[in-house]
Amino acid sequence: MKYQVGDEFLQELPLILAGPILKHTEPESVTVWVALKQSCQVELKVYNTTDDGQALGNCLLEGERSTVALGKYLHIVAITARSTVGHRLTSDACGGLRLRIYAYDLQFTVADQTLQMQQALCSNSSPTVSISYFDHQKPTFVLPPNRLQDLQIVHASCRKPHGHGFDALPILDCLIEKSANQPQHRPHQLFLTGDQIYGDDVADPSLWVASTLGDALLGWEEQLPVNGAYCTPQQLPPGKRADVATNQAGLTAGLHNKPEKINSHLLSLGEYYATYLLAWSPVCWPVAFPKGHEVTRDRHAIKNWNQTVQHLRQFTYTLWKVRRALANIPMYTIFDDHDVSDDWNLNQAWCLRVLGRPLGRRIVQNALLAYTVFQGWGNTPGQFTAGQPGEKLLAAAQAWSASQGTDAKADQAIARYVGMPANDPHTDLPTFVQDGSVFILDRHPEALTWHYTVRSDRHEVIVLDTRTWRGYPADQKPIAPAMLLCPKAFEQQLVSPLQQIAEQTQIQTTFVIAPTNVFGSQVIDWIHHWHLQQEKVFSTDVGDAWNINTEALAKFLTTLFEERQQIIILSGDIHYSSVARLSYARTHSKLQSVLVQLTASALKNEETLTQLIHTRLKDWLLPEKTRHWTGWINPAKMVEISARQLHRNPQLLTNSDWHCVLEWIPRQSAQTSDCTADILSLIAPWKRAENAKWKWLQPLILWKYRWFQEGREVVGLNNLALVHFELTDASNSCKVIQDLYWFSSWYPTQVVYSRFESQLTPNQSLLR
Repeated sequence: MKYQVGDEFLQELPLILAGPILKHTEPESVTVWVALKQSCQVELKVYNTTDDGQALGNCLLEGERSTVALGKYLHIVAITARSTVGHRLTSDACGGLRLRIYAYDLQFTVADQTLQMQQALCSNSSPTVSISYFDHQKPTFVLPPNRLQDLQIVHASCRKPHGHGFDALPILDCLIEKSANQPQHRPHQLFLTGDQIYGDDVADPSLWVASTLGDALLGWEEQLPVNGAYCTPQQLPPGKRADVATNQAGLTAGLHNKPEKINSHLLSLGEYYATYLLAWSPVCWPVAFPKGHEVTRDRHAIKNWNQTVQHLRQFTYTLWKVRRALANIPMYTIFDDHDVSDDWNLNQAWCLRVLGRPLGRRIVQNALLAYTVFQGWGNTPGQFTAGQPGEKLLAAAQAWSASQGTDAKADQAIARYVGMPANDPHTDLPTFVQDGSVFILDRHPEALTWHYTVRSDRHEVIVLDTRTWRGYPADQKPIAPAMLLCPKAFEQQLVSPLQQIAEQTQIQTTFVIAPTNVFGSQVIDWIHHWHLQQEKVFSTDVGDAWNINTEALAKFLTTLFEERQQIIILSGDIHYSSVARLSYARTHSKLQSVLVQLTASALKNEETLTQLIHTRLKDWLLPEKTRHWTGWINPAKMVEISARQLHRNPQLLTNSDWHCVLEWIPRQSAQTSDCTADILSLIAPWKRAENAKWKWLQPLILWKYRWFQEGREVVGLNNLALVHFELTDASNSCKVIQDLYWFSSWYPTQVVYSRFESQLTPNQSLLR
């Protein structure tokens, strides 16, 4: 049974298919991203407001831009508004402590017709759409404050539509709604740190929608290179792609007897485009899915299909809240592996295996082009202005679609600007160049860069690209763990921005976004090292954690601490959340520094294992212990030492250049969130009815008891993190607080939050 998405269906949809999404926002400019079904000229205006956001004031910034035609029914634009008369947005109102609320509006010119934003959001099938918290129906936002103790940052990662549990991203809408007219309490920035979509591990019903929708959006069917010939996405149906993805594309998600992870892998450009629309907007989802027996005769597949559809129905039920939230807070993103495919660029072996095959190369290029237009454009709009590589890429993407995937020059240009390495003409394998002691993928000088920096008066956020600038050891096997940043990347992504921002003396806190964890659970480290010894590196992403390559980790730490005494890492990836503090000291000087790692994962991808470690079982069976390392600066190196070794031989610390201590911060007892009052909008009626059926069993299930759920180290259920600060004494000493919001398992369902608090000073008792 095919998803009926034709011209008639698409013409019935509203003009806006996804968005508006507020992107890079600063005092001089505001960027808004939107996806449309028709070519338009789009105008953006940013307004001051009065009465705590209730009334619109003067227009301060404005801009306009034409959409880019990525397909017959897919036209995308990221418009940046600026002032022509010297207006500048400010954090506070008239030099006081109260923050300003700003609003923005979009206007669309289609041929000779002009549509206002509310008209463009609605259609006969969607007569009312809310993307505002005010009667004027305009989205609003607040700039980061000029006091660190007022700053509120939200971060999260890993959102798989059919993943278990409730989607935690709609909680952001609740947080904004309750404080929409209180600018000092509104979240100021959102950072999504990886796996915004899943190219692998796609549910069969999701691909059933994305495959047909993608072709309809493009207006043509992509010819995918398979077995020396070509086939279309429709010839590779859901649930039947494992062999093609593994053996033709070389992808690794299905290795080690895990074909279910790759049975419905995204392959075509249209599928990647469609998946982004489906992740952020309810507009293109079908009203109903077919029953399992209508698409397959296999009893096991029928059961899986029907169960997955229930997960997706709950996911789509709250998409309107996700859409509204993303319109009202600046959103910044960076990819991790699943935005392309599991293990993307994990090691040199993966690059040779995948990028050396026509289908593997096509999939990676499709995924990167989709990431560029749906995420990268809004992160760094400056790269997409006239004459810049981004503008050239958009022109190539437009030409590629206009030719229905036959324009070879456009294909080559897309590859060049998204950073695909050239293939050696003799071997058809990707080309590498040497950077110090490692190999890196070769790329064109005009290739886009994905790392960037966000600045305000009091904080800085350095966003790292740890996927495309990896350094593969030249003197080891291709499966050896990579440096997540090669030497050249260390200079470009860390040293340069740290030294540049050092001149801004008002900045009080430095955030670094590392999509893969810098420090993880010690048990996971043991598992990774064991798999590395067994050469089963693709089974558990061996090499994605920084502390597997200790040379790279040592260089990372010394680079940071040469420029900053306080660092906050925002990270995700691992499907559980936690807080860890690293205290660092130079051996022969008084220099001491601190790094606090705040991990938030997953938005929607909890698993049986993470549900277990969420409880007190982990405290009882596998508690995290304090860990010690000694290190050297030149060459960069670090060695872990046990507490017993340190007790027997304290001289171990004096024989190195520096030493550090890692401790896990305990989580406090869960507290009920104000969002509980809005619980009916977060849980679909059929899900509430299902919960009610089992209400009588609830008191009998030990697993559901609140006491048992109050683990001490991690939050292993779907969650969203809110980061803020608190002054602790008159000397302006500060602590960072991470509140992790999650759905409680005790009945009735509540949204609760677990608080983690860490001082932003080294732990002196552990350094002695």
